[in-house]
Amino acid sequence: MLQFILTSIGWLGVVSCTLGYLLLSMKLVHSQSMLFQLLNIIGGLCLVVTALDNDDLPNMVANLLWMFIGVYVLGTQLRGRWKVSKK
Repeated sequence: MLQFILTSIGWLGVVSCTLGYLLLSMKLVHSQSMLFQLLNIIGGLCLVVTALDNDDLPNMVANLLWMFIGVYVLGTQLRGRWKVSKK
């Protein structure tokens, strides 16, 4: 049962990252959009979990970096919006 859950988490990560890239490529979202960043963050996190389960350190680090880039960009955008709304 645990393996099924971990595999499902991995597939959610694949779908999330791929959907983000598809939407970006079709110009339905832009790279700074919250949806794109959230899809990357969720996808990266899910793929980190799967990589940890498989002892795949290079894949884990790559997806952890992918996820943190999304967190950084989203955080920067949210801070910018918060500053604008405070003025």
